[in-house]
Amino acid sequence: MLVSLFTCPLCHSPMQPAPDTWRCDGSLNPKQTAHTFDVARQGYVNLLPVQQKKSKAPGDSQASIEARKRFLNAGHYQVLQALIGQQMQQLLAKRGLEDEPSKTPANWLDIGCGEGYYTQAMAELESGLIDNLIAADISKPALVELAKVSKTTGKLWYQQDKDTSAGTTIIYPLVTSAANLPLSAHSMKGISSIFSPILPRAFAEVLTDDGYLIIAKPDAGHLASMREALFDDVREHDSDKFLQELSSEFTLIHTHRVSHELTLSANDLSDLMTMTPYAYRAKSEKRQALLDVVARQAFSTEAKFVVYVLQKAPNLSDAITHLL
Repeated sequence: MLVSLFTCPLCHSPMQPAPDTWRCDGSLNPKQTAHTFDVARQGYVNLLPVQQKKSKAPGDSQASIEARKRFLNAGHYQVLQALIGQQMQQLLAKRGLEDEPSKTPANWLDIGCGEGYYTQAMAELESGLIDNLIAADISKPALVELAKVSKTTGKLWYQQDKDTSAGTTIIYPLVTSAANLPLSAHSMKGISSIFSPILPRAFAEVLTDDGYLIIAKPDAGHLASMREALFDDVREHDSDKFLQELSSEFTLIHTHRVSHELTLSANDLSDLMTMTPYAYRAKSEKRQALLDVVARQAFSTEAKFVVYVLQKAPNLSDAITHLL
């Protein structure tokens, strides 16, 4: 049973999962009444109140999700998926004070998880490393896809009592905002943000004191030949521009870079454009001209990624209080 892992997005009272309806206990609600959130038939839970939405249907569209599924499942970004899994494995299996691998299960948050390409790989890490994997995104269609796959693999959260064995990672697909995470303070051992928003204060709040943050971004030169074909003025990726704003809450401990040559068909390239901001930033005639060329000959470009591994910085005031 999860004890106060989840909190109500409306009143922040502790909330417990249940197969049909999640209900907070109302203890922090001035009216002392409980809020309820129904479980969708696919298995995700919508914890994004209407007052926290900036549009009627926030997040990625169904077309973008379908394009990303096809592109990623073809293995084009597998090198990034593997690198992230490797870094998580190393962090969670770190040796303890007695030089023995730590086997204490951890809670992990994959923020901006989309349809779950990276999330599903996280759930397949060494047994026992991750207990609860919180998959959060603002897009309801994306969470529908993730919940379906999680259920097929027997990892969906409400299957844990009847279908899963000890050591299995349990996935909780949640529609929610990164700025208003429905999670208890200091409840997450780690957070992964893969091409997703970076919110230092919100992340630090839900991480344990020694928690980790893994950030993946496009590196300089990412998809350079494609961007040159689509735009007259190509702006280079400034991948580390957010590190300064993170410095008050986190310490950078590792930086990793990985690249992969891509040879894309017209369908692959169309999916890649649809799943990225290029779908609306590039002029339609530029997109079509590139697709016409690729229809006759495969297109080559290079995917380049940078992965930052950070650790939550000690809270100096808390440390002084503890010493006193």
